[in-house]
Amino acid sequence: MSKVKVAVLGSGNIGSDLMMKLRRAKNLQLTTVIGIDPNSDGLKRAKEYGYITFEKGIDDFLQHLELADIVFDATGAKAHIRHAKLLKEAGKRVIDLTPAAVGPFVVPTVNLEEHENEDNVNMVTCGGQATTPIVHAMNCVQPISYAEVIATVSSRSAGPATRANINEFIETTNKALETIGGAKKGKTVLIINPAEPPIIMRDTIHALFEGETIDKEAIVKAIYDAEKKVQAYVPGYRIRTEPIFDGNQVTILIEVEGAGDYLPKYAGNLDIITAASVQVAEQWAAKIIANSAV
Repeated sequence: MSKVKVAVLGSGNIGSDLMMKLRRAKNLQLTTVIGIDPNSDGLKRAKEYGYITFEKGIDDFLQHLELADIVFDATGAKAHIRHAKLLKEAGKRVIDLTPAAVGPFVVPTVNLEEHENEDNVNMVTCGGQATTPIVHAMNCVQPISYAEVIATVSSRSAGPATRANINEFIETTNKALETIGGAKKGKTVLIINPAEPPIIMRDTIHALFEGETIDKEAIVKAIYDAEKKVQAYVPGYRIRTEPIFDGNQVTILIEVEGAGDYLPKYAGNLDIITAASVQVAEQWAAKIIANSAV
């Protein structure tokens, strides 16, 4: 086995961006794109690229299970509840990009190894993918009692699903800051910015450490080490300024520029989710390929 076959479920913006990223994947072979709108740009492009397409949703794909071992679900939370059950019964592994969170949260640089044998994992939120690696890295140096994230995204990159699930975005990111990042208390604020031209994704992290003194040098090193790890699959991820310390508090400014594969470069909030999803699948596939060679 040289590559693992995968399918994209959902032919909207997220699914289309996944399709473009998967075209250059190392261990993954995209075979199939599944949608419900035959006129969607995603399905049209998939046909042009020679992929197998299904235009009536998951049910047709379930009649052709040999087409993929891993499925990316880029539909919606309610749809994923049904999809998760059907794909589990079909023996397929699933990477969930919706707010459904049927499976455990995964941030590739932090906890993928803990969940490498799961049949369904959830990609948290864009804010979670961007900030929990930094919070986790700092928490490993010194315990964090409180972590606050202010996530700012362009109005143009906040579609109907994002706007309809703002509460879920906040609650999920809060939980990720605590369960993955390690903060004792997490808080998230989401700002949808209507500025023109559109701004790229920006996140501000405010962290309060336990204790009256902190090891600034070790914390700064941990922050930049975490940045490099994320940049391995999101090149546009970067710390904007040197971390700002005030007593036992620190502020970190992050920006995420998208790769421009399908989505505009300012839509880093969407790009980081798709890039992280492909990274999870790449590592899953590498293990599958290695085991098949034994």
